Amino acid sequence: MKVAVMGAGSIGGYFGGMLARAGHDVTFIARGDNLDAIRRDGLRMQTERGNFTVPCSATDRPADVGPVDLALLTTKTYHNAIAVPSMAPMVGPDTAILCLQNGIDSYALLVEAFPDAIVLPGAAYIEAGRSGPGVVTQAGDIVRIATGSIRGSDTSHKQRAETVCGAFRDATVPAEAEDDIAVTLWTKFLFITTMAGTSSLAREYLRDLLPRPEWHKIIVGCMTEIEAAGRGSGVDLSPTIVADTLDYMESAKGAMSASMHADLLAGRPMELEALNGAVVRAGESAGVATPINDVIYAALKPYAQGTA
Repeated sequence: MKVAVMGAGSIGGYFGGMLARAGHDVTFIARGDNLDAIRRDGLRMQTERGNFTVPCSATDRPADVGPVDLALLTTKTYHNAIAVPSMAPMVGPDTAILCLQNGIDSYALLVEAFPDAIVLPGAAYIEAGRSGPGVVTQAGDIVRIATGSIRGSDTSHKQRAETVCGAFRDATVPAEAEDDIAVTLWTKFLFITTMAGTSSLAREYLRDLLPRPEWHKIIVGCMTEIEAAGRGSGVDLSPTIVADTLDYMESAKGAMSASMHADLLAGRPMELEALNGAVVRAGESAGVATPINDVIYAALKPYAQGTA
């Protein structure tokens, strides 16, 4: 399978690298030192299963790649205005585009830009990072991809989702094509957005906020608003989603951190629009009040483009 990865960071690097290791023809769209390192040395992967180097192609010119069977979009969402149009030379009539970005509606821009392509919303579960140019690290035993077709799409989308998941499974990456991907997206979204929003607002880690009664109340309230916005948007979320997510947060102790919190402290751009901003928009559309997320969004918006 011919594959292109738009965004050779931690997520794109790991999943694209595993496909390349399994024998697929993978090209990474990268830039700067990362591009130079992959071209020179291949993609170096440091994982729980061992360390290895994957020979693969890399370029900063998508036009050089041409139409592919599968394109992964794994950039930060604030790069979409540039990244999505840049994918055009790689998207043909038979291309499937798997969006593994944060958020509940990040894939929508792909649908708008490529109405004839098979766009697959997805969720990636992994603890990964980039420790240097051309080097991807992965830790922990949770590695999984979930995807599925958009509501109302024809059977070809579901069939392609199954094919894509089969390719990942053959590459030893657990992957599942789900009947209602919206539930999966919103379930992950509720967790990620609450952790990112509250820790960024407080400039503290979630592990330090949860034991404090005043912050515990805000964290639960944030999740409850997201649940209500999801249900108001027609998503059949689990009746215990808030309790289950809170249990997970409390059991994880210090093992969790939010990239948005780290980006804020470092003065980098943040995915605020794709996270708490998306809650505000969904609430307004569904007629659901989201006062806690309104405050988080308003307080962090001045820093959304970065301060460095």
